[in-house]
Amino acid sequence: MSHSSIALGVIVFTCWCLLSCAGSQSSILTNTPPAGPPAAPRYAQAQAWAAFPYQHSMADSLPKAYLPLVKDTTVDVFFVHPTTYTQPEAIAGKPYTSQYWNASLTNAALNKQTDESTILNQASAFNAYRVFAPRYRQAHLQAYYLPDTVAKPFFDTAYTDIAAGFDYYLQHYNQGRPFIIAAHSQGTTHAARLIKEKLEGQPLGQKLIAAYLIGMPVPESYFKDIPLCFKPGSTGCFVSWRTYKQGHLPPDTVSYTVANINPLTFDVDVPAASRRQNKGAILWKFNKPKRFNVAAAVHQPVLWSTKPRFFGNVFFTRKNYHIGDINLFWKNIRDNVMERVQSYKLQQGLQGTLR
Repeated sequence: MSHSSIALGVIVFTCWCLLSCAGSQSSILTNTPPAGPPAAPRYAQAQAWAAFPYQHSMADSLPKAYLPLVKDTTVDVFFVHPTTYTQPEAIAGKPYTSQYWNASLTNAALNKQTDESTILNQASAFNAYRVFAPRYRQAHLQAYYLPDTVAKPFFDTAYTDIAAGFDYYLQHYNQGRPFIIAAHSQGTTHAARLIKEKLEGQPLGQKLIAAYLIGMPVPESYFKDIPLCFKPGSTGCFVSWRTYKQGHLPPDTVSYTVANINPLTFDVDVPAASRRQNKGAILWKFNKPKRFNVAAAVHQPVLWSTKPRFFGNVFFTRKNYHIGDINLFWKNIRDNVMERVQSYKLQQGLQGTLR
């Protein structure tokens, strides 16, 4: 993802493969003093947010074909972006400390990359409502390949920021609004934990319209009282999927039933959909969404997609379509979010739009 989402996606995954093949980093020396993580974000400051309703951001973008942008400000979206901290040189030869393995929020180049990739191409799918996307000290991509005991502090540092950002949002900006939680990849790692710790079994959970936990295997039974969304208008529930090329299964196996729904239908009873049901994918150019681009079908434990259609796709040979988990189904996701909000409002007897 980037302004040219598929192009950057290929680069990101190339880096991923190179990192995974490079072997583990040298272990930290016993005489090396522990180094602290980068400075924590201050969510009272606007710059601590990658998307913030009180200032323009890339999340406010909308393809020309879908203009004008009309926001219903009675509903919020808390969006947790995926990993953009992928640069191999950032951790090459470095010890296993948060100083290196968690991103610095003062890294202007990384913030720009985040804004012009995931915030533009993913968070924008939810911008019919107020979008809050916290910057956070994300764990480096390679942390997913470390032993759990080594990686846990890095993910905990990242989650600490997400939890703090959500608390600050609730205290200062929510003002009783119902909300959606949306996330991709590492963002889903943190968002699922956030829901479990902050919403599950709590009165606040009644304000959750739905959660979009995309790009990571989430057990169908992960939450005790927040079920999988079975229908397009279901509320108080969550959806999840991971996208792979049709006919391919990932090498990883899981011992549980993965939450998995087709984002072209959002209906567990309609697990397969043709290209004609694809309302608009965002590939090379944000302002030129492509209708009828991919077909998709649920194939446990993943979502199978046909090969994306774009000029030069003969060179796109990757079988893992993680980079397109949102982009390939962008308009279907956007429309589904609005359907769930409408359903929630009807259930709650809510009306009107604040400005």
